[in-house]
Amino acid sequence: MKRNIESSLLEWKQDSERNVLLVRGARQVGKTFSIRELGKTFRHFIEVNFEEDRNIGLFFKDSLDPARLCEKLSTYCSIPIVDGETLLFFDEIQACPEALSALRFFHEKRPGLHVVAAGSLLEFALSEIPSLGVGRLSSLFMYPLTFDEYLMAIGEEALLAVIGQADPSHPVDEPFHRRLLEHVKTYQLMGGMPAVLKTYVKKRDMSACFRVLDDLIITFQDDFAKYKKRAPVSRLSEVFRSAAFQAGGKFKYSNIDSESCSQSLKDALLLLVQAGLAHVVRHTHGQGLPLGAQTDNRKFKVILFDIGIHQRLLGLDVPRYLTAGDLDLVNKGSMAEVFVGLELVGNHSPHGRPALYYWHRETRGSNAEVDYVIQRGTDIVPVEVKAGTKGQMQSMFLFMEERGLIKGIRVSLENFSKYDRVEGIPLYAVSHIVGTREY
Repeated sequence: MKRNIESSLLEWKQDSERNVLLVRGARQVGKTFSIRELGKTFRHFIEVNFEEDRNIGLFFKDSLDPARLCEKLSTYCSIPIVDGETLLFFDEIQACPEALSALRFFHEKRPGLHVVAAGSLLEFALSEIPSLGVGRLSSLFMYPLTFDEYLMAIGEEALLAVIGQADPSHPVDEPFHRRLLEHVKTYQLMGGMPAVLKTYVKKRDMSACFRVLDDLIITFQDDFAKYKKRAPVSRLSEVFRSAAFQAGGKFKYSNIDSESCSQSLKDALLLLVQAGLAHVVRHTHGQGLPLGAQTDNRKFKVILFDIGIHQRLLGLDVPRYLTAGDLDLVNKGSMAEVFVGLELVGNHSPHGRPALYYWHRETRGSNAEVDYVIQRGTDIVPVEVKAGTKGQMQSMFLFMEERGLIKGIRVSLENFSKYDRVEGIPLYAVSHIVGTREY
């Protein structure tokens, strides 16, 4: 499966001023696969998995000098380590804290060697190391496959070209539009986890895909035991499941357990975010840039990191969803809003963590909410998500008028369109929102 991050990995390879690279993201999102694909572009490739082969960790107990480590690793793996010709890949590096500490010395003493590291729960390991060396490490963040990547995986690259050529003045032809909406429905059921999409491509069996999703959920919940020093396993499971049910609305700890201490639930949520299993959508007043400087920490939403995982936890009525003629069930359980949020995350530059914001005003007798507020260049742009093809936009227009904004975006099942100052973007084209394209 071709991933968008591969172009960033190649750019890193070709950069003469590169740092040691960390590829970060939740378990099972495809980090190892993409790095192995990068390895095929080198003359030599060494993959060290610290969980699979515990003996290799012993090399890092004695000395962290890159020259000695490379000599030992080359002998152990029977593969030469040559600057510019070898990719040295440390996988599951969180299992060997000494190896994490060694990364800065590879940058200082062996800058010509390509070194990349990855691992699950890497964020926790990084937080426990006093200093990895500022300016010596670079990071790329990876997520489940986006909708565009899904289309490539199932062999529908031609549809990507159709989307790329469309705009409000030249909407997608109706047959392609309907076909793309059907793909959105399928993608929302399966999500973007590589193992799930691999099963779909091979078998075209939705039930088999759901079994893989259920196995993944069990795997993630089993991983919670690794967090137990930081938060009780039961609390992590409760917050994980509650995030699916509370999606689309303000996240409230009291909805999980009204009698328990909220601090333990807060700790659990923080750990899920650190592990890459959830994203926080923070409330912003949206009165200027940066948006993050105007957040209200008491108001936030939470979305899980993959929409397939989301729908399985939600218990979606799949047969009814698949046979819905009007497609309005695309928003069952706020799935359209979750879909858009995850598309904003997945299409963000991999060089930094994306931040999600929304706006909500609560006044007596009048509530107004904009699902997402984004920055495009130097402009603040509200993004409203509609489940079907109908719906008013009072909240968006109120937000735009109060802040003197010239542009808004409405995402729905409708084709590309234009409503005065509002661009209409179909669900399958959310990646356009993240880019700089202007209509």
